[in-house]
Amino acid sequence: MSDAPAPEEKLSYRLVTGPDDRSFCERISTALAEGYVLHGSPAATSNGGQVIVAQALILPSAIATADAAVATAVDDLSTSDDIEFDGEGHA
Repeated sequence: MSDAPAPEEKLSYRLVTGPDDRSFCERISTALAEGYVLHGSPAATSNGGQVIVAQALILPSAIATADAAVATAVDDLSTSDDIEFDGEGHA
């Protein structure tokens, strides 16, 4: 039996922040190489002296899991016999 620590599981969502420089771009590039995809547009602000940026990243499997959960919830709603839908968004 090994005493080595288990590899850390990748987070489904990450928000990478930092100064808008080469290091920030390298961190985003590394995350993309690890399988993350960009989520939304980057955000930028200034701290008075330099531009600070933020970029959300997610794993595609997180999207698939969320989509599957929504599809299941919709299926559960559409198979329920005790709810009538009036076509106006009201049950």
